[in-house]
Amino acid sequence: MDDADLDKVRGLYEGLIDAWNQRDARGMADLFTQRGLQIGFDGSTATGPDQIFGHLEPIFKDHATATYVTKVRGLRPLGPGVVLLTAISGLVPPGRTDIAPATNAHQTLVAVLEEGVWGIELFQNTPAQFHGRPELVNAMTAELEQVLSGGRA
Repeated sequence: MDDADLDKVRGLYEGLIDAWNQRDARGMADLFTQRGLQIGFDGSTATGPDQIFGHLEPIFKDHATATYVTKVRGLRPLGPGVVLLTAISGLVPPGRTDIAPATNAHQTLVAVLEEGVWGIELFQNTPAQFHGRPELVNAMTAELEQVLSGGRA
């Protein structure tokens, strides 16, 4: 696997985040493979583009969603045509210009190459609550605020 493949996987993740920020349920869902699994911040799951679209569309229709700020922390090939991407994320609520630390998360994406096209096999968004360790919440928030003030890293 070469750097071009890793760049494509990074682009896949960035496309997912951009689709969320644009409130584009179809754009997000279409990035997943037919058996791709999405595990949301609240623990909800959806499998495949149609189910993922059905889960996301009412969220965007009925709620003013926050905007993601993300930082990719790692890209690692797991085997031929499989890449693990890890990132951190925060959300800027509507009407605010700063990240709400209570919504910080670790994001994990597994991408697979099928018939020459990279797709999302798994996207998991896990809250980064760091119970009893506010210094870790503050450090993650500060790292994401740097991205917010200086552009996507």
